[in-house]
Amino acid sequence: MSKIYVILFLSFICVNICGASTDSRKAFIKKYKSIAIEEMDRTGIPASIKLAQGMLESGCGTSKLAVNANNHFGIKCHNWNGASFTMDDDKRNECFRKYRNPEESWVDHSEFLLTRPRYAFLFDLPKTDYKGWAKGLKKAGYATASDYAQKLIKIIEEEELYQFDRPAKKVHPIPNELNYKLSESKNYQSRVVYINRIPSVKVKEGDTFESIAQYFNIPLKKLLKYNDKNELSIRTGMHVFLAKKKNKAPKGYTFHKTKAGDTMYMISQIYGIKLAKLLQYNYMENGEQPQVGEMISLRGPAQLY
Repeated sequence: MSKIYVILFLSFICVNICGASTDSRKAFIKKYKSIAIEEMDRTGIPASIKLAQGMLESGCGTSKLAVNANNHFGIKCHNWNGASFTMDDDKRNECFRKYRNPEESWVDHSEFLLTRPRYAFLFDLPKTDYKGWAKGLKKAGYATASDYAQKLIKIIEEEELYQFDRPAKKVHPIPNELNYKLSESKNYQSRVVYINRIPSVKVKEGDTFESIAQYFNIPLKKLLKYNDKNELSIRTGMHVFLAKKKNKAPKGYTFHKTKAGDTMYMISQIYGIKLAKLLQYNYMENGEQPQVGEMISLRGPAQLY
């Protein structure tokens, strides 16, 4: 019984340390708002959501996990190959990810959401829809607390965190979208890039569908389906998507002018569009390829003149 009282007492302290409108909250926001905005611009996850989750999960950086493992988001080990920290949570002696510094935790939180298919639907929401994101995180199973979404929304509104969810001002031309600066690390997690709001990995020599599926804990059949493949052939430089592709290209990318060597499959992978939809928009059959210089419609049926 005394152990229960201790746990309740410590929980009470943690809640009050990071309670409404406290100096601890203000200090936390000041310290981490920049990385929250940077990660929002990089991945599309609202800065308000990252800040609210960080505060809630770590007690404004004072929780046992935050202090001992620099883990601000309560992320467990799963397929993690790095350092770990063990503590009781839903079960005894659970494995949590341990980071060299808190900033690593903030980046890995983004990668965690990007690379888990169950969170993919969230990236269809506007960055300004913090309520939708909060409810979606709960729906996808990020936390077990029944009022998790309400807690996030309350923090965001009390601290006016929505002010950090400014719309992105950058418009990338098509050539730049393909020129990602990828880490040379063999760790797939560090090589994830975002195309059409879908997480993907650019294939390097030695990569296989099997190794990518195993690393991200995605069934091989499902990974092949995400990429419109029915066999295991893979090409260095192509992108392998870790979640379902979209029905159309991102806004601003209406057409693709083909060059020598372009195939409909390659175009579908460049823009993160389902191959069947791309063929449908351009009145083409499976296996049919475009002519050099042809304008391929990316967001809807091509106009016939």
